[in-house]
Amino acid sequence: MPHSTPAENDVAVGESLPPQTPHAVSVSLPTWKANVGYEEGEEWVVSKMVTGYPRFFVHKIIQAFATKIAAKYGQPDDQAMLFPTSAIAGRCRDFFLRQAPELEAQQVWIIDLVPSSERARSEEFSVISPRVSAVLFPESHFKIAKTFWQHSGDGVSSRRAEYCQSLFDEGLLVDSKETQEVPKVCKGPRRYRQKTSIDLTGSGDNSNGNENHDSAQFVEQRFGRNLDISQTKNAKLAVRRRIAGSLTADVGLEKALSVKKDNDRIRDVPGFSEDDVYLYPCGMSSIFNAHRNMMATKAPMKSIVYGFPYIDTLKIVEKFGPGCQFYGHGSAEDLDDLEKRLEGGERFLALFTEFPGNPLLRSPDLERIRYLADKYDFFVVVDETIGNFLNVNVLPLADIVVSSLTKVFSGDSNVMGGGLVLNPKSKNYDALKRTWDEDYVDNHWAEDSIFLERNSRDFVSRIERINSNAEAIAEVLNAHPRVKKVYYPKYSDTRQNYDKCRNPNGGYGGLLSATFYTKQDAAKFFDNLDTVKGPSLGTNFTLSSPYVILAHYHELDWAASWGVEADLVRFSVGLEDTRKLVGTFQRALEAITDTDSHTTT
Repeated sequence: MPHSTPAENDVAVGESLPPQTPHAVSVSLPTWKANVGYEEGEEWVVSKMVTGYPRFFVHKIIQAFATKIAAKYGQPDDQAMLFPTSAIAGRCRDFFLRQAPELEAQQVWIIDLVPSSERARSEEFSVISPRVSAVLFPESHFKIAKTFWQHSGDGVSSRRAEYCQSLFDEGLLVDSKETQEVPKVCKGPRRYRQKTSIDLTGSGDNSNGNENHDSAQFVEQRFGRNLDISQTKNAKLAVRRRIAGSLTADVGLEKALSVKKDNDRIRDVPGFSEDDVYLYPCGMSSIFNAHRNMMATKAPMKSIVYGFPYIDTLKIVEKFGPGCQFYGHGSAEDLDDLEKRLEGGERFLALFTEFPGNPLLRSPDLERIRYLADKYDFFVVVDETIGNFLNVNVLPLADIVVSSLTKVFSGDSNVMGGGLVLNPKSKNYDALKRTWDEDYVDNHWAEDSIFLERNSRDFVSRIERINSNAEAIAEVLNAHPRVKKVYYPKYSDTRQNYDKCRNPNGGYGGLLSATFYTKQDAAKFFDNLDTVKGPSLGTNFTLSSPYVILAHYHELDWAASWGVEADLVRFSVGLEDTRKLVGTFQRALEAITDTDSHTTT
């Protein structure tokens, strides 16, 4: 149905979100039909995809680099999957051989690509650490490698691949077993050669009007593509301090570095500092490595997933350990059952939960979970991505807190990142800290860290605006007779659990979902909603999706058995003018009440 006013967010199928952003983490799927077509693999959608969510869609830059590596080092039918370190590649190989026992061990192997000589390891290289480890395997088994890539979140970022391919093409990145020759003097890809300081000036606009850039390059450059990589360490420290809660106002890098490390204003855990904060390539990587390290700390044991989770959390526990006790409803009755199991002698490694959950926005009873964990000795891991630490403080009730920094912490939808926090007051802290001290490697790519630091500088003020906008949208949806149910922490029957952890100035977050009485209403509303539409959340712009279609298309009956309806529409609310945003939702609601409208196909 045509809009009564021109659509402002009419982005073509398959275009990146934001448009013309080479390292974007979302992609436009603007209609209900396009989302179904994507899941069905229909050519009219898939052929137009310039990008996708990075764990589900291997970026074309990464694909191109992997193809070159496989062509040079592999067999004719080999493909490659790229990881930051040999250790991660080794975990992928181990998973591969478990999943495909019919393969000979030598059919799945690793190439470690490193700078080709000591001279190539300049000061810049010591900061950037341009290394890539490729797992090579028969092309027919790509799905297995992709499964590890998706669930672990430990693949290379597109920016790492872009940089390292440039070195590879110049002969400066070679197999670590090769004889190392002295290469030509080169300081890496051209965009790093310009000496700039984006971090301490605050400008970030290093574009040169005399240079001939295409629009995509210009957009990247406007937001800091010419980087002073010497600031990488400082950028990472500033990000960790923001995650630690030491920074409660919008500040740049220089101010962030002047804050004392034990100046904790949000987390409310004595002795906590950025020393207990770890950066990962993405949020799922922090969950994957939390599970892996907890098994190393204690023993491989079954874990609990409590509440309907983001898909890969459940898959990690099921596929990379002894199994899972799944409580998809996240109810008090589920905790009653867990307590009976514990009283009967069952033991578990950890309980994973989200606060609040995605997409039903239910909040677990963390106080009771903490009581059971202390009594029966299991770890508690809380994913705070949806709530975020400015709205809620869950650390005192957890052993480990994880989050996706890709989401609202960044906001700009152009960089991936994950955070993991250890609670120094947990009785398990000393054992966990020893494991992390022995195991942790910072694999967050330098350029990504600089983007993440820049994007997160106004995190505090953005959260306030997003909270306000989301409440306004929730009210509009909740008041409409054709809307079946609105899922939002403020309206949930678990609001009391949320409020127990809500900070004094905290709100209810920027994510909400809605269901309708018919699929036709859901689709018509979605198709007439003038926001951009695609996967991910926490963007500075409002982003909508038929979430269950995207996340659970091949298991819709299973999702429905846990109360998650196939036609649910999820909204990640952004920074737009509140009245304008309310009007956008009202017009989409009017479309489903217009009896003269054509039926959505």
